[in-house]
Amino acid sequence: MADEETPQTPAEETPEHAVPTEEAQEIAGSVEDAALEAAEEAREAPADHPAPQPATVEPGGEGHAVPSEEAQEIAGAAEDAALEALQESEDAKAVQTAVDEDEDEGDGADVAASTAKPAVPGAHLEVDIVPEGADPLGRGETPYEDPYAVEESEPAAQVEGEAEESDGALSQPIATAAIDLAAGARYRATGKRKTAIARVTLRPGKGTYLINGRPLEQHFPRDTLQRNIRQPLETVGYQDKMDVVARLHGGGISAQAGALRHGVSRALLEADPNLRGELKRRGFLTRDSRAKERKKAGLKKARKRPQFSKR
Repeated sequence: MADEETPQTPAEETPEHAVPTEEAQEIAGSVEDAALEAAEEAREAPADHPAPQPATVEPGGEGHAVPSEEAQEIAGAAEDAALEALQESEDAKAVQTAVDEDEDEGDGADVAASTAKPAVPGAHLEVDIVPEGADPLGRGETPYEDPYAVEESEPAAQVEGEAEESDGALSQPIATAAIDLAAGARYRATGKRKTAIARVTLRPGKGTYLINGRPLEQHFPRDTLQRNIRQPLETVGYQDKMDVVARLHGGGISAQAGALRHGVSRALLEADPNLRGELKRRGFLTRDSRAKERKKAGLKKARKRPQFSKR
């Protein structure tokens, strides 16, 4: 059919781009290699040496081919591409170096912030030491008077004075004591304290104590216990006129001392019944009923409970 189109042969196709000749390709390759070599030498050469100038090729010289305009254009494009690639690589290196430096500075700042010690509150304050006897507020040598102090009333002072008088009266020996100190006089009584029992015998003598066959200082080495035991005889004023012989058993050293004091007081009451009022007022005839409270079931001691655990 006449209307059908005939396919075009490859020979009839028109090329879209100009194809360089072999000579142009060889020249472009040598120019590209020369540019890269020059850039590499310029980067490796020291700063005091000038960069080598590229050799110029004179057209029409002997032993050199004269490139065409098309070959020169292709060689210039290749040279520009190599230089642009080299410049881009250098710019990328500079950017990466700047980023690394910033990261190092940031890490150093973080490390310094993490290792910095926190400030101690009040470290900047100075120690203010006030000497003994000096007024801390610097009010001079005049004695300090508290403006809010309550003045002592007369009834309170009177009660305090009466208490001091009563204490002084209790410390004074009983002057009305009248005890028969015959050669064969013996006054016996029993004293108790906790689980200790003391069987006491008073007899005329020089004020010695014999406890379970031993002196008072040997059986009761503590001075406090010795003073408590001697109080009843010192109260009636017979500490140098009567001897004490006692048998003690049960309890501990403190309980035995309390039992001995109670027994001596009751023995003095046997010697003179008129001493009951004064001895009772001083507390010598009162049996000390305090004792250790018994342990209860479910508790560790008398009142101590086991530790509570919710879970």
